[in-house]
Amino acid sequence: MGHHVGVSTSRQLFPTGAEVLSARGLGPFITERRLRLADGTIARWESRRERKRARTSTESTWWAPRALGWWMAVLFAIGSACFAGAAVPAVASAVGAGTDNLIYFVGSIFFTTAGLLQYGQVVGIDAPGTEGFPRRARRLCSFEPHRIDWLAAAVQSLGTVFFNISTGHALATAYSTPSSANHAVWRPDAFGSICFLVSSYLSYAEVCHGAARWQPAQLSWWITVGNLVGSLAFGVSAFASKVLTDGELRSSSWTTFGTFIGGICFLGASILLLPERTADMATPAVASST
Repeated sequence: MGHHVGVSTSRQLFPTGAEVLSARGLGPFITERRLRLADGTIARWESRRERKRARTSTESTWWAPRALGWWMAVLFAIGSACFAGAAVPAVASAVGAGTDNLIYFVGSIFFTTAGLLQYGQVVGIDAPGTEGFPRRARRLCSFEPHRIDWLAAAVQSLGTVFFNISTGHALATAYSTPSSANHAVWRPDAFGSICFLVSSYLSYAEVCHGAARWQPAQLSWWITVGNLVGSLAFGVSAFASKVLTDGELRSSSWTTFGTFIGGICFLGASILLLPERTADMATPAVASST
């Protein structure tokens, strides 16, 4: 049996008076609802679509500096490019190890900033009725673990902090023993990679409305697949970069390859975030079902 809902105070907004006919998602997380609107129209609501779409139909796809989602995509793209570029052996040889580590650290800062914006988008600091710093700051303190997008954003933000720690330690300190290097650099890198993998899968499941789904016609699906593959590549790089007792990496080639592939995948997914915002602006926020 359906039930009626009103306008929510979170980022996930529903039309006033809508009746929920059915819902689906991953486990307890609801990512799609079939609704009967007050006028009798049958419509579909999707959490990611509601959150990601541009707020006005006049926003540009490639240039929208007043939009939080635009900045999020641009900053993620810059951070990804830093990681991919720094992983290229020719770049590392040309600029030296110190500068190469600096590029990684700068990239991690861009990741962290973009991750914070993504979290802000999830909790709705850009939603109607949240004008002014005090209201937006209160939104950042939201705790909504029942939402899959909130969990994905929170876990990813934690992962970016681990990357800050790892790249910062690699930049600032020289380590005399493998155990000290692993403790300061490898462990936070591994934790960050795990966080990115968990977050990417949750985002993928949100788009799939379940554990997995093949839907290559959907731009959002390609974005989350790109992030998931990138996270797997970062995970391979983290596993390969552990310093062994002889002072050598477990596999320097896989460390480089995994970081490069991960950066490229994240870069592509970040760029696709821009057209995702405006891809369906000709249709209403709650799309009618057929």
